[in-house]
Order: sequence, then C-alpha cells, then structure tokens
Amino acid sequence: MELVKPEIGLVFWTTISFLILLFILGKFAWKPILGAITDRERFIEDALLKAEAAKEEMSRLTTENDALLKQARAERDVILHEAKKVKDQIISDAKEAAHTEGARMIEMARVEINNQKAIAMADVKNQVASLSLEIAEKVLKLQLADQEKQDELVSQLLKEVKL
Repeated sequence: MELVKPEIGLVFWTTISFLILLFILGKFAWKPILGAITDRERFIEDALLKAEAAKEEMSRLTTENDALLKQARAERDVILHEAKKVKDQIISDAKEAAHTEGARMIEMARVEINNQKAIAMADVKNQVASLSLEIAEKVLKLQLADQEKQDELVSQLLKEVKL
C-alpha cells in the first residue's frame, strides 16, 4: 500500500529529482533536440518547396516539350509539303521533257519519212521515165520498121501540129 499512498518524503525527493532532471534536460538536451526539430522542419519545408519547384519545372518542361513537338510536327508537315511540290515539279518537268523529246523525234521521223518519200518518188519517176522511154523506143522501132507506117505517122503528126 505504500505505493498507492506515498509518503511525503518520497513525493519530495521524487519532485526534486524530476526538477533536477528537468533542469539538466532543459540545459543540455532540449536546445539540441529543439534545434534538431527546427532543422528537420526547415529541411521538410525546403524539400516541399523543392518538390513544388520541381513539379512546376516539370509542368513547364512538359509545356515546352509539347510546344516543341507541335513546332516539329509543323516543320515536318512543311518539309513534306515542299518535298511533294518538288517531286510533282520534277515529274512534271520530266513529262514535259519526254513530251518535247517525243515531239522532236516524231518531227524528225516525219522529215525523214518525207525525205525518203521524195527520194523514192524521184526514183520511181526516173524508173517510170526510163521504162516509158524504153517502151516508146520499142514501140517506135516496131512502128517505124515499116516505111508505110512511118509515112502515116508523119502525116498524122503534121495534122496535129497547127501553125
């Protein structure tokens, strides 16, 4: 029962011991403990501020990244559009050059055909003239072989000639 109802001396010495312990703790331990707690609070606040700054920086970087992606896509679209224009121009130029070259070759072929045709016509005319002369010569030889036919031919020619 002593512990339930302590004597006055026990209470006195316990109080004195507690006050001495409180004084020693206040003098030597609480300042470092409170300093450590304050430092810890500052560290946590700094960490929170840094985390918030990092979050804002990440948000800013994300926004910049999105803007750069949009710009890169726009530049890519412009480059692809220009490349398509250049491709179409090259194809158009090639078609035009092929058309021009084809027309030139057709014209050259037409001129060559006309030249060959003229040469062939001249050759045919020469052959026809040659054959005509040969035929006329043979016909005249046959007709002029007889004196009577010669006289008849001369008189017919004289009738046709009008003075």
